[in-house]
Amino acid sequence: MNKETINELFSKMNDLHVVVLGDVMLDNYWWGDVERISPEAPVPVVTIKNKESRLGGAANVALNCKSLGAKVSLASVFGNDVDGTLLIDLCKKADIDAQLLMQSNERMTTTKTRVLSRNQQMMRIDDEQLNELSTTEEHPFIDKVLRMLQREKPQVLIFEDYNKGVLKENVINRITAHCQELGIITMVDPKKQNFLAYKGVTIFKPNLKEVREGLGLSMSSVSVAELQEAHHLLQQSLNHQITFITLSEKGVFATDNLTTYQAPSHLRNIADVSGAGDTVIATAALVYTLSNDLEAMATIANIAGGLVCEKVGVLPIDKTELESECIKLLC
Repeated sequence: MNKETINELFSKMNDLHVVVLGDVMLDNYWWGDVERISPEAPVPVVTIKNKESRLGGAANVALNCKSLGAKVSLASVFGNDVDGTLLIDLCKKADIDAQLLMQSNERMTTTKTRVLSRNQQMMRIDDEQLNELSTTEEHPFIDKVLRMLQREKPQVLIFEDYNKGVLKENVINRITAHCQELGIITMVDPKKQNFLAYKGVTIFKPNLKEVREGLGLSMSSVSVAELQEAHHLLQQSLNHQITFITLSEKGVFATDNLTTYQAPSHLRNIADVSGAGDTVIATAALVYTLSNDLEAMATIANIAGGLVCEKVGVLPIDKTELESECIKLLC
């Protein structure tokens, strides 16, 4: 890729409309100092100095898409509680369209609270429920999303699955089918529970661990041949177009049968891998929608994932930094 192509690609990201649909959560960060061990148990005592709440889960994918310049609509069902209200406020502050967010009296808002000292995570406290949407929640949610897709016709929809219950099979099937009818690109970041439920999506983006568990493969050497075998097995169940597998420190792999591409990871000073997958799928969705280029998608998303790992905490990608890094590494 040359500099002009990269500049044009990043500029056109501002013209895209993306829907991110899935499990949203709040990422809470409590920073403090450790100066002694508790007399009650052999654990450090953290004196909290600062607290911050950030968008997490599918909301962080939406925030990454917004950071790249796209118009973003976020779709989910979560608790009618204080944390849920805060989540909506954070979305509005980030200029993320909240018309498809539904608060429910049957659910709670998922929160993940990380306690940190000197940039080291001491503990994580998860507050969540994992039951699927009830019928009374499911049908209004599906109808709301389908009407919006029909009315606004976004270019791409991302399913972001964290096994928290929003993406039950009927939700996946109904919305995927409607996207196919409207010509909307669909991309999914799956989890084990619904791993093979995303039939007919455009791009299926698991990580290596999810592929191993979902297909029951050992894939000890992570060779191109093994990854291609995984792709063919996935296609037999999903009938999707593209498999895009993230390989952690070994980079990424992508194939659509005609083209196969594997990119190694770039040398980084890794500080925190939290949220890297969210950045990868957001970047990949935008790049592929604009370019229809499998190699460009994999290459740029791989760079984006590495960049966010250099920062502590779940943070969205910086568009200017990513564009500069792509020019530096690819031109």
